[in-house]
Amino acid sequence: MSNGLDLEKILLIALIAAVLLGPERLPGYAASLGRFTRRVKDWLDGARTRVKEEMGPEFDDIDWQRLDPRQYDPRRIIREALIDDAPVPPVPASAAAAAATAAGGTTVAAAGEQRDPAAPPPFDSEAT
Repeated sequence: MSNGLDLEKILLIALIAAVLLGPERLPGYAASLGRFTRRVKDWLDGARTRVKEEMGPEFDDIDWQRLDPRQYDPRRIIREALIDDAPVPPVPASAAAAAATAAGGTTVAAAGEQRDPAAPPPFDSEAT
């Protein structure tokens, strides 16, 4: 059970409810509780059937254990992400500037390069 409710506490609540309701009202409340639980069960079955109809035959092929959030381990996910990615070779700043100029863009001074103070600042028309 959840929220600290175990069998003894549930039985104690049921006993207190039986004493408070009395023998004349208890059967009526028990019947309405039964109707309510049947209604909830029918609603859940209908929702499950609707999901199966909308998802089609792929619904049965889904591995629900893999999607269980209790299986989530951030260390494993990061480790797999780092292992799967192939190392990307660094691009020199001069090659990046040449590629940007060839593509019609503006060049941006890389770290360590000096920009001519008299030249207008770089402007990227796509950024505005």
